[in-house]
Amino acid sequence: MFGLKSRRRNRLRAQAIPAQWSAAIQSNVPYFHLLTPAERVELFGHVQVLLHEKPFEGCGGLVVTDEVRVTIAAQAAILLLGRQTDYYPKLRTILVYPAKYVAEVARPLPGGAVLAGPEARLGEAWYRGAVVLSWDDVLRGAADPSDADNVVFHEFAHQLDSESGANEGAPDLPTREARARWARVFEREFRRLINDLQHARPTLLRPYAASNPAEFFAVATEYFFELPLALRSRHAELYGEMAAYFQQDPARRFLR
Repeated sequence: MFGLKSRRRNRLRAQAIPAQWSAAIQSNVPYFHLLTPAERVELFGHVQVLLHEKPFEGCGGLVVTDEVRVTIAAQAAILLLGRQTDYYPKLRTILVYPAKYVAEVARPLPGGAVLAGPEARLGEAWYRGAVVLSWDDVLRGAADPSDADNVVFHEFAHQLDSESGANEGAPDLPTREARARWARVFEREFRRLINDLQHARPTLLRPYAASNPAEFFAVATEYFFELPLALRSRHAELYGEMAAYFQQDPARRFLR
C-alpha cells in the first residue's frame, strides 16, 4: 500500500504543471518569487499531489475553480518544502467560503461559565477532517509575503501540529531529544509572551498567539515564514527550533 502511494506521488510530482496553474500561483502567491528555482520545482510537485489527494468544497455559494485550488495548495506546499512529508495525513477536505463566515463557538470563562454564540471567522482547522478558509482572506493573506498575516499558513500549521496526535503546539518530531528541546523552548517563549502582555510590554508576536500553545505555534509559523528576520533577531531559539523542524531558513530568502 505504502509503495503504491509513494510511486503514485512520484509520478504526480514528475508531471509538468499546467501553465494556467503556474500563472495563478505566480500572480496570487508572491511568496513564490522568494523561492529558489529548485524550491519552485519542488513546490509545483507538492501542488500536484495535494490537488490529487485533497478534495475542495465550496461553501456559501463559492464555486471552487482551479485558481482557488492552486492558490491554497501552493501556500500549503510552502510549509512542506525541503523535508519528507505525508501531505497532511489527517486532512480529509478543504472547505472554502467566499468571505468571512459565521460559526457557533463556546468559550470558557473564569468560574466555569461558558460564553456561546456566533463568531465571524476567516479560517479554522479541525483536528481530524477539515481546513475551513475564507477565499477573500486567502488572497489578502497571500498578497503581502512579509506581514506575518497568512490564514493558509496559520490553519495548515494546525494540521502539522495535529500530526503528533494532539493540537498542543508541538508537531511530530523525530527524536525524544528534539521533542524535549522543542517543549523547553516553546514553553518558555509562550510564557514570556503571556508575561509581556500582562505587563503591557511590546511584543513581536501578536496577542492571539497567547491564546493557547496550539495558537502560539500557528502564529509563530506565520512569523517564521513572513517576518523571519525579526523573529530570528528577537526570538533566536524559537527561530532555530522552527528552522530545524521545517528544514527551511526563510531569513536567507529575505536577505537574498
